[in-house]
Amino acid sequence: MQRILRFLVFLLALFGLAGGCAADPPALLLARDWDVRSDPRGYWVSEKLDGVRALWDGTTLRTRAGELIAAPDWFVVGLPSVPLDGELWIGRGRFEALSATVRRQAARDEEWRAVRYMVFELPGGEGDFAARLARLETIVTRADVGWLALVKQFRVIDARDLLRRLREVVAAGGEGLMLHRADSLYLTGRADALYKLKMVDDAEARVLAHLPGRGRYRGLTGALLVEMPDGRRFRIGSGLTDALRRDPPPVGSLVTYRYRGFTRRGTPRFATFWRVRELPRGQ
Repeated sequence: MQRILRFLVFLLALFGLAGGCAADPPALLLARDWDVRSDPRGYWVSEKLDGVRALWDGTTLRTRAGELIAAPDWFVVGLPSVPLDGELWIGRGRFEALSATVRRQAARDEEWRAVRYMVFELPGGEGDFAARLARLETIVTRADVGWLALVKQFRVIDARDLLRRLREVVAAGGEGLMLHRADSLYLTGRADALYKLKMVDDAEARVLAHLPGRGRYRGLTGALLVEMPDGRRFRIGSGLTDALRRDPPPVGSLVTYRYRGFTRRGTPRFATFWRVRELPRGQ
C-alpha cells in the first residue's frame, strides 16, 4: 500500500492533477553542457534527438511545460500504464514539421503516422540509470507498438572516441550527443547526471517584447527582447528572416538561439535566432 501511495504522490508532483488542458510544468532532469576534457567512460551516450520532449503519465502525454498533447487515441492506447520520459520525433532536421503536428489542438492522423515516441527515462524508477534502461527495454518490448521505441544508448572508450561519435552524428544531420551517468539515481532539475555535447552551443529564452526595426527594417521587428531562465535579458536580431520580422514569435514564446560563449555581462555572445521552441498557451 505504501508503495502505491508513493507512486501516486510522484504522479501528482510530476504532472499535477490530471484531466485539465494544462498542468504545472513537470519536474524533469535537465542537461548541463559537457566538458570535452572530462572522462566519458562512466556514461551511457545517445544521440540528441531533434524532437519535442513529452512526458507520459500512463494516460496522457504532456509537454515539458505541462501542456496536454492532443495525440490521436490510437497513438496513446497502446502505450504502457507506467510513466515515461522521451521525445516525440519524426527524423533528423524535421523539428518544424513535428512541432506543427504536436501543437495542433485537433490531431491529424496522417501526420501522427510519422511520429515516434523515443523514450530514454523511467520517471521515479528504482535503481541506477543502467537498471532503469534495462527496465525500459522490457516495457517497450512488451508494449509492442511500432511508434514506441527506446533511444539507442552506447558506451565510448575515451574522450577521443566520444568526439568521433559526435562528428559522425553531426555529419549525418544530427544535433549532438547526450551523456547520462550510468550509476545515477532518478533525479530532476539541472543535476550532474545528464549532459549534452554539440558542435555549436544553443539555449532557450522567453520572448518578452518585439523591438521596432530601423532603416530597412522600419515598420518591422528589429529584434526580440528575450529573458534567460536566470532572469538575464538580451536582444536577438540576427537570424530573423523577413517573414519573421513581419510576423515575429508571440510574446511568451520560448525560442532557441545559437551563440558562441558569453560576454563579460554573462549574456550570450553572437546570439542568433534559430527557431520557435514552444508557443504560449492558447496559441
